[in-house]
Parts: sequence; C-alpha cells; structure tokens
Amino acid sequence: MRTTRVWLGTAALLGAACGSELPPAAGSSTSEGAGASTAMGSTTGAEASTAVADASTAQTTGTVFTLSDGTEVHVADDGSVSVWSGDRRVFALAGDPGPRGRRFVETYGGGIGLWSVFRDDEPDLALAYESASMTDDVVQVRWTSADGDPLALDISVQVPAETLRVRSTAVPDVDALALPLRCDEGASFHGFGEQYGATDQRGEAFRLWLTEQGIGRDPTLPLLPTNGNSHTTYFPMAYYFDPRGFGGLFRTQQPVEVDLCASDPDLAWFEVRDGIDLSIYAGPTGYDVIRELGDDIGRPSLPPAWAWEPWIAMQGGQDDVEAEIARLDMSGIPYGAVWVQDWTGIRPNLDGGFGVEYRWRTDTEIYPDLPGMVADLHANGKRFLGYANPFIDPDLDHFGDMSSGDMLLKNPAGEDYVTLAPNIQSAHPDFTALQTEAYVQAELRAMVEDIGMDGWMADFGEWAPLDAVVADGTDPIAYHETFPLRWHAQWRAVMDELRPDGDFAVFARSGSTGVHAVAQIYWIGDQEADFSVHDGLPTVVPAMLNLGLSGIPFVTHDIAGFSGGPSTKELFLRWTELGAFTPIMRTHEGSDKENNWRWESDQETIEHVRRFARVHMALVDEITALAEIAVESGAPIVRPLMLEFPEDPLCVGISDSYLLGPDLLVAPVVQAGARARTVYLPAGATWFHIWTGDAYEGGQSVDIAAPAGSPPVFSRDADRTDLRAIE
Repeated sequence: MRTTRVWLGTAALLGAACGSELPPAAGSSTSEGAGASTAMGSTTGAEASTAVADASTAQTTGTVFTLSDGTEVHVADDGSVSVWSGDRRVFALAGDPGPRGRRFVETYGGGIGLWSVFRDDEPDLALAYESASMTDDVVQVRWTSADGDPLALDISVQVPAETLRVRSTAVPDVDALALPLRCDEGASFHGFGEQYGATDQRGEAFRLWLTEQGIGRDPTLPLLPTNGNSHTTYFPMAYYFDPRGFGGLFRTQQPVEVDLCASDPDLAWFEVRDGIDLSIYAGPTGYDVIRELGDDIGRPSLPPAWAWEPWIAMQGGQDDVEAEIARLDMSGIPYGAVWVQDWTGIRPNLDGGFGVEYRWRTDTEIYPDLPGMVADLHANGKRFLGYANPFIDPDLDHFGDMSSGDMLLKNPAGEDYVTLAPNIQSAHPDFTALQTEAYVQAELRAMVEDIGMDGWMADFGEWAPLDAVVADGTDPIAYHETFPLRWHAQWRAVMDELRPDGDFAVFARSGSTGVHAVAQIYWIGDQEADFSVHDGLPTVVPAMLNLGLSGIPFVTHDIAGFSGGPSTKELFLRWTELGAFTPIMRTHEGSDKENNWRWESDQETIEHVRRFARVHMALVDEITALAEIAVESGAPIVRPLMLEFPEDPLCVGISDSYLLGPDLLVAPVVQAGARARTVYLPAGATWFHIWTGDAYEGGQSVDIAAPAGSPPVFSRDADRTDLRAIE
C-alpha cells in the first residue's frame, strides 16, 4: 500500500480550522464530530446458498465451507460472506458493494496533543467478486480490481486460541481497505475502547485513533486547538461488541475509520490502513465475547486488596499534606491511600491554577523528607501514590542525560523533537532504544525503592509527534498509536521486578489495543468539573461501561472532575455518590485547587463523604470477589445492563445507569438541580431500593426521588439492609 502524508507545522495549522475531523468522501456523509470517509452504494447483497463444498479443496460460489471446529462460512454469488457459529451468524460481509480500496492524501498538523488531520480523498477503487475456495482450514474469497489488482480475504481458525480470523492480502497503490459489514435491524455497536457519549455507536461515523480527549468538547463553544469532539479519546480500540453475543477486533497500529450505519443504514464500514486482520469472537454470550478478547490480547492484572479502599488526593507540599492527613484521620473518613501529584514540584498552569513539574524526582524544597512521610503512612497502615508522565522537560533533570544518550525522539531535521506541551514545551522518550528503557526504568525504580511509593498515576501517553523520526525506523504514526503500550511497559517491568506479589496500584490514562497485557487500573481522564453532557459528570458512566466491554475491568474517575471549574458543592456531592459505587473510589483536587469544592469544604460535605466512603467500604468484599473473577474471565465490574440481561431489548440503549457486578443497579444523578430521576429496572427480577427497602418488579421504568445522599441504587432480588444502616 502506498503512503501519502503531508505535515503542516504548528504555525500553518493554527491558521486553519483545528480539530481531528476528516472531510467525507464524495457521496458520503458523516455525523457530528465524524472523521470517517465512506464508500458509495447501499446494496447489501444476497443471502448465501446452503450447498456444501468439498472439505479439503473447493472452487465454487453460492457455497457453504465448514471449518474444522464446525464453523460455517457461507459465500453467496455476489461475494457476500456470512460466518455461522452453530445457528448464530457472527460475521456478515456485504457483497454489493464489497470491499473497497481507498486512496487519499492526509495533511497532519499540530503539536498540542489533539492532532489535526485533513484529508483529500480520491475515488474509491472498486473490487469485484471473483471466486471462493477452501484449502485445509482456510477459506479464501477473492476480489479483483478493474486494473487487475487482486484482493483475497482469508477466513481461518487461529491456532491455538481458535479465534476466527479474517485476513486480507495487500492491494497495490491504495492507502486503505474498507470492509462493509451488514447492519441489520438488530445490530448495535458498543465498545471501541473509551467512548464518552453512549455505549451504542450505531448511527455514528468517526476516527479511532490516539489523542487527547479534548478540553472542551461542546460543539457550541468557540473552536480552539484544545477542543475535542464527541469521539476523541485517550483509549481507542478498533473493537466492536454486539450484545447478541459476538464481536470483532481489527488488529492494526494505524488509525481506523468507522461508519456505523451512518451514511448507509444497511452498512457498517471499517476502513483499515495496513491490511485487514480481524479477530471474530463468537460468544455465544456477551461475557464469552469479553473473555475471548482477553484470552486473545491479555487482561489487566489484579490490584492489591488495599486498592479497593478510598483514595484521597492531597497536594501543596509536605507540611500541607501532613496537616490534611491529620484532619482526614480525625474526620472518621475511611481510606486506604493518599495520592500526591505535586511531589515533583509545582508550576502555574497556562489557564490558571497549578500543575506539576514534569520529572521523576522529588522537589526537596516542598517535600524535604518525602521518604519519611511515606514511611509514617505505611506505619499507620496506609499507602502512598504519586504521579509520573513521559514528558521530558528541557529545563529539568532528565533532558540533558537523555539528549546526550540518544534517548529522545528526533524531528525530521535530526534534532531532539521538542513540542508544545502542557508545561509549555517537552520532548518524548524513544522507547525503541534499549538505553531509553534502562534509563526510564531506573528513575521509576527509585520512586519505589528510595521513596517507598506504592504506585502512581501514569499520566498522558497521547502526545508523541506524528512526524517523529524513531530510532529503529518504526513508522511515526504506528509509534504514536502504540506509545501507551511502550510507556506503561516501563512501570510494569519495574513493579513486576520490585513487587512480584502484585502489591502496587498504578492507574493509567492512555491506552490502545494490546496495552491490556501490561495494564492494571484505568481512570477515564480529565473530565470537566461540571455537569456538561459533553465532558462533565454525565460522561463518566458511558466511559466506564465501554472500557469494561473493551477488556478493562478496573476503572476509576476523578471526584469531582479535573479541568475547568471551579467545582460546586452539588457537583462534589453527586460525584462522590457515583464514586462510592465505582471499583476504586478516588478524589482529585482538580486544576483549580484553590477554588474547587473539596472533601473538607464544610461539615455537611465531610459527613457526606464519610457516609459514602463507608458505603464503599461495605462493598469491598464484593468488589474484591468481582475483581478476582475479572482477571480470569475479563467480566467487568461496572457492567452495562444488556450484559446481564441480554433477553431484555430495552437494556441495549441504556448507558446512564449500570450494574456493579450482577446485583447492584446504580443510576447516578448527573444533572444539576435534579432531585429525582427515571430508572429502568430490567425484566426478570425484583429490585429493592437500598435506601427505602421498597420493592419493584422488573420490566418497567420508575420515577425515584433522589435528593443528595440518596442516589437511585437497587439490589436484585434481595433487600440490602446493611447498606441502608450506614450513617
């Protein structure tokens, strides 16, 4: 495949419209915030015939091929392909239009993490169905272009995992291949890594690639370089989940464009740049799909027992932190850890408030005896968590050593690549150089050995430049997309070495396919400290649900948001309620620490936090049991209703409430001023309101009073008097 890229410098970019949208291809349309181009045409193709082919070799059309595990591959006369597991169709490729070759020129620009891409599309390369054949356990379906370029899609069983795979050969002189899947009446598309607006993405078109979520995702706001859109995300995955019990993962290190029945209600297009390599997970249940995903690409490791106890954020220097620990102990609020982000130093943010210095060493002026403070916490049975990110500040500790040691990404001129960053400017490690890994791991190791840290926030990982020169020749887009895996592999290697018993907790932000094997805990990123439906409190639940469906079961979020603000008392109370019913309950003081509402802002808030921290502690045994199941099966702790109740069709579109495990239904209040909300209770169970004990039969929506302190939470088939008794 050809590569056609043009780089725009920052100055040129800022003179143009910013954002990550791509213009649609001719004859196509995109939804709000979309970035996917789409092929023309809307015919879905005929159903395959049921004639059986020879088991070893066959050259025919309108045929059923049977793989060694019993999977049937149906190929119709127009080239449409259906894969059947028993009596269930788990994959359906349309034959007219069939796969398409795409040619385009992309213009990249930026340097602020939220990269901008502009695309000039050429006409699609049409491919015509030619033949189907089977040899051994491989079915090959061949299309050919008018120019004679062949494309073959191979459907096989992968050994030893026995995951169905759909692979393609390359087509010369195209930049991407687009695969049209059927979008039938019952289809819905969930997962895709971390998505914030909903779980079901049917009707949406967007680009899946690694970027900042965006500080300001409201389309009515002025367009700024920091704006995102409804699908920009820290954790993209070219993975879809259908609650009918199947799903698929496109294996790629490049951006993927998806058009999920947006331009054509009958077709879901997936455009992949480096050839089709699709794993099909055949279920038959939703839980099986998630298990198969984890068996295929790995699962996060189990956090330690203390991680399920509340974490309280503190900062301001050693005197301030020690004083806050004393107040916290006096308050009666249970907690297992404190986490301190400014141990490396404090700097002013460009937009107001305070940030942290980007390095992996202590600011001894404000923390003169950090190891002593950590030792005191340990003696009191508490844990200490810090902060780390991969930016290399030219004015701080590491830049000189890493520059002279050829450990930094280079720009096209061969110089250390220094770009815009939240701290004004920074460079990035080149993890393809062995000396880089050794250096970074030595710094992280010292955080554990010399200071006694029990873990940290592993921040960022989305900002690697798109035109960098990488030491081993890796394509810079692929390096950008896989940077989270390389970054998180550093702390994982250190913790596995120093704490092989798993006694650590590291919570990360950036991710993509494959990071699962080195990951542990994910927080959903920098939400705005408000009730905005675009990037405030209402986005927390959909993000957790999609991460869980995508193989990340251990999730958390900032109480009460990070960016913007100041947060209000109402927001803090409501976010605390949600935090209590999250696997890891964790506060954050946000970017506007001086003005944000905090756990000790008034007595009512202290009592509210104490009560819900105690509720969370009452759930620790249940969460621990769910976590142990998750490391074996991938079953998320925060679950969409459709996962547990697949026979109830009304559960499919619900992403503003969830199940904590199989039995607690949580419907948080996420609207400012709301004192009640409507909750759907799935059919097939009796639901007990945990604060009143009132019982409701499932299969109905109920209006529930929900003043502060009484978020709608229901228990399945049992009254939870234990939670109701907590004061």
